[in-house]
Amino acid sequence: MSEREILSQYVYKMVASLIQNGVKDVVISPGSRSTPLAYAFASTKKIKTYRQVDERSAAFFALGIAKAKGQPVVLLCTSGTAAANYYPAIVEAKYARIPLIVITADRPHELREVGAPQAINQIRLYGEQVKWSVEFPIPDEAPQTLPFIERHIARGVTIAKTCPFGPVHFNVPFREPLLIDFQEELVEGNFKSSFTGQLVPSKEATDMFTATINETMKGFVIIGELALGTDLQQLWSFIRKLKWPVLIESLSNMRGNVPEDCEQYIISTYDAILKNKAFKEKVIPDTVIRFGAQPVSKFLSIFLTESMPKNYIVIDEDPMFRDSTAVSTHFIHANIGSWLKDLQIENPIDFGYFAEWQKAEEIARKHIQSYTEVETDEGAIVRNIIENLPNKSDLFVSSSMPIRDIDTFLLPTEKDLQVFANRGANGIDGVMSTALGFSQGRNDREMFLLIGDLAFLHDVNALIATRYQQCRITVIVLNNDGGGIFSYLSQSTVEQYYEDLFGTPTALQFEEVAKMYDMEYVQIKDFNELGKFLDSEREKPLRLVEIFTDRGQNVTAHRNLWQRISEELER
Repeated sequence: MSEREILSQYVYKMVASLIQNGVKDVVISPGSRSTPLAYAFASTKKIKTYRQVDERSAAFFALGIAKAKGQPVVLLCTSGTAAANYYPAIVEAKYARIPLIVITADRPHELREVGAPQAINQIRLYGEQVKWSVEFPIPDEAPQTLPFIERHIARGVTIAKTCPFGPVHFNVPFREPLLIDFQEELVEGNFKSSFTGQLVPSKEATDMFTATINETMKGFVIIGELALGTDLQQLWSFIRKLKWPVLIESLSNMRGNVPEDCEQYIISTYDAILKNKAFKEKVIPDTVIRFGAQPVSKFLSIFLTESMPKNYIVIDEDPMFRDSTAVSTHFIHANIGSWLKDLQIENPIDFGYFAEWQKAEEIARKHIQSYTEVETDEGAIVRNIIENLPNKSDLFVSSSMPIRDIDTFLLPTEKDLQVFANRGANGIDGVMSTALGFSQGRNDREMFLLIGDLAFLHDVNALIATRYQQCRITVIVLNNDGGGIFSYLSQSTVEQYYEDLFGTPTALQFEEVAKMYDMEYVQIKDFNELGKFLDSEREKPLRLVEIFTDRGQNVTAHRNLWQRISEELER
């Protein structure tokens, strides 16, 4: 065979193997060395291709698709620093447990470390941030090459979507020339499919779990952000059977679509009520059970470390279970599943203990529901957004203050509202890109992004993706001209350096950005306008809503809310 035929067979084998192992989406950034694979992906009808010229943005865009679908997504770029730009999203994918298949094209071995252009050391480039990394062979006629590709792709995709989900890396060297012969049909491989098992706890674990529950008089459940694809009905069934207070984080997506018979068990205002010392002393638990990641709330973490419950049981799909508070006493390696239904629970919990949580929740909800009547800050805006979002909406939320405000102001609702964020590494980079990718993965729902001005600026290149594929999203920017969260931290007390180092005002507004990307732009000045706009028909698929706020007012209003709640808890 000619070199061109060998190369063509090689890249189409890669694409066929990825498709055979369940991959349906690929995000491509332009570059020379990745040309053969880019051609093969683009010419194959069984896989959907997306384009983004900025590799950092492309990686977060792919992460968003994978997060929405719960399925592996391929990333493809050329060699050199292009591959390095994937790093932030790969870190997020690792800690958020998102399946990414990262393919970096590379120079051949003879062009490495000899001063060739666009050649860096790409072997294990992402270190421990990926679950697995492999160097592919140069395309050749050796009979072992294509079987190697076929099985290593099966291994890589399986690893990416085996609990805990995460990224894997294929480094693929190509020699010039880089053109291929296009193929109409993919050749079916010899390797058929991978079958993975389910994580079910042992009898010893379920016996311990059941005994601990049945011996507990004072306890509660924590539900944080859950693994992709979690069956929420299994958790609702467990909650009905257990009848304990359940501290539900907004990112668990169990504050929306709440079953009527479970509403009484939900504690959504725990961050506010756990700021009160007297209340904390009344609800010190014997047992805490946690599903999912540790919630955003700092005050919940403080409460756990101060109370040091006798039993703190973590259920997690990763043996490297998450416990930043270092208070866990038991770990159960399992997925959330039907095994929860089989537990023989006798409901011995103390009613007075449960009533303390219920009463505090009632007090906090009352003040949060009336917040917009007394305040006009970002918290009131967030509360207003939540109340006015259409049913069947997805809300992607930036890290820093937006996710904290959502966690405070999103109360349990029958509305089908789901909340998502990049809380693996908690960065503000790539938020817009992730939201745009996420909208591609769930295009049957209305998509909204809530983001601050600095996070928006940090990833404004994300909007380039809207020039290559149709996107539909409403971006709501809370513009307080700087880093709002630092106003709540001790850094704000050192006034000499605060604005320069932490507040970092830019004095920028975003109407011209909206014009650049042909977005409908609206500047909101009162709550009534916001509600009407969110519920209105779109003029364009892309909408940018800018709301100007004041950092100082935000801090004062939030602290007033916490004070009002605390005072009534004291009474």
